[in-house]
Amino acid sequence: MSDDVAIRVKNLGKRYKLGQQTGGYKTMGETITRLVKSPFRRFQHQDSKKIDGADAFWALKNISFEVKKGEVIGFIGRNGAGKSTLLKILSRITAPTEGTVEVHGRIGSLLEVGTGFHPELTGRENIFLSGSIMGMKKAEIDEKFDEIVEFSEIEKFLDTPVKRYSSGMYVRLAFAVAAHLDPEILIVDEVLAVGDMKFQKKCLGKMSDVAKGGRTVLFVSHNMGAMTTLCKTGFLLSNGSIIKEGEIKEVVAHYLDQMKDRTGQYIRDASEPIKKLAISRVTLQRDNEVVTRYYNKDVLNVTIDIIVKTVVFGAQLAVGLYTGSDDCIFSTTNQDWSEEKEILEPGIYRLICPIQLNTLRKGSYYITISSSVPAVEVLDTVEDQLLFEILDEPACLLQLGQGRSGMILPIIHWSIDKTA
Repeated sequence: MSDDVAIRVKNLGKRYKLGQQTGGYKTMGETITRLVKSPFRRFQHQDSKKIDGADAFWALKNISFEVKKGEVIGFIGRNGAGKSTLLKILSRITAPTEGTVEVHGRIGSLLEVGTGFHPELTGRENIFLSGSIMGMKKAEIDEKFDEIVEFSEIEKFLDTPVKRYSSGMYVRLAFAVAAHLDPEILIVDEVLAVGDMKFQKKCLGKMSDVAKGGRTVLFVSHNMGAMTTLCKTGFLLSNGSIIKEGEIKEVVAHYLDQMKDRTGQYIRDASEPIKKLAISRVTLQRDNEVVTRYYNKDVLNVTIDIIVKTVVFGAQLAVGLYTGSDDCIFSTTNQDWSEEKEILEPGIYRLICPIQLNTLRKGSYYITISSSVPAVEVLDTVEDQLLFEILDEPACLLQLGQGRSGMILPIIHWSIDKTA
C-alpha cells in the first residue's frame, strides 16, 4: 500500500432489501466496539446471498477509486445516485455488501442529521464522546473544546440533550466537532443545506482551511459553485455507479449537461419509506401541461403533491428559483402571507405556486422544493430535477434597446412631476 493513499475502494457494492433498515450498527455500544480500533481499518462485504434479490436494489455497484492524502474530492449526482450511501460506508456508519474499503487516517464526518451523536447525551457530552471514538485523549479534546463551542454558536444549549436540538443546532455542533477534532479525513454530506447562509459560508471557509492544512476532504453538495471553488477532483455518480471522474470543472460541466435533459417533473420512488411527510410528485406546468421551455409572458405553475402520514404541526413548503449557475433569485413558502402555523392531517395534498416569468432573462433555470418545520426539522427535499428554459428576453429590453444589469429585470412604474 502506498504511503500517500488515504482511501482505497475496490469493487464496492451495497445492496438493500426493500424495507430493511439501512444503518449497519444498531446500538452505541456496537458502534464504539467497531470504531475504537486501529486507525488502519479494512471493511469487507457482508454475505450478499442473505439478501433476496427479488426484493433488493443496489444503491452502489462496482465502485473503485483511490483518494490520496491531501486531496479534496467532490461527489456529484442526482438525489438517489448513491452519494450518501458511499459516504456512510466510508464513515463506517454502514457496511458494504461486497468489495473492500481501506481507510488510512482518523475520520471526522458530517452526514445526515441524526447520525454521529447519542440523542440522550448533552452537546458537551457528545463532544467528548466523539473525540474518544476518534481515538483522542481527554486533554486533546479539552484543548479544542472552546474552539468547537465558539464555532457552533450554541453555548447556552451545551448542557441540553441533543435530542432537543433543532436541525440547525444539531448541524452547527456536528460540523464544529467534525472539523475541529483534527481529522485526517473530513467527510461532509449536503446536510449543510440545513443551516443558514451565513453558517454555510462559515463551514465552507473552515473546509477550505482543513484542505489547505494538507488533510483529505470528501464533499457532497448540490451547490456547484462551492464544488468548483473547494474541490480539485470530482466523481459523478448515477444509479449507484461512477460514470465520470476527473478535473472538477469538467465533471460539473458534464453533470449540468445531463441536467438539461430533465422532463420538468419529479416522481418519488414509491419504495422509499415515509416517516411524516413526503413530496410525492412535482411538475412544472403551463396551462396544465408539463413543459420545460417557456416564454417571458408565461406563468409557470409549480404543482406539488405531498403525502402526509402523521399529523404535522407548523410544516412549510418552500420553492426556490435558481439560475443555471446556482445563484438564488428568490424563495417563497406557502406561509408567506399567513401568521398561523399550518396543521396538516394525514392525507394527500396538492399545492400550486404560480411564478410570473416576465422579469427573468433568457436562459436556464431550476426549481428546488423543500418541506420543513422551520428551526425544527427538514421533512423532504427535491434538489436538482426541475429544470426549465426561458426562450426570450423581457419586453423592457426590447423597448429600451440597451442593456440592464441584474439577474431580474422588474417592470417598475416610475412617476415624474415637474416641480419648478
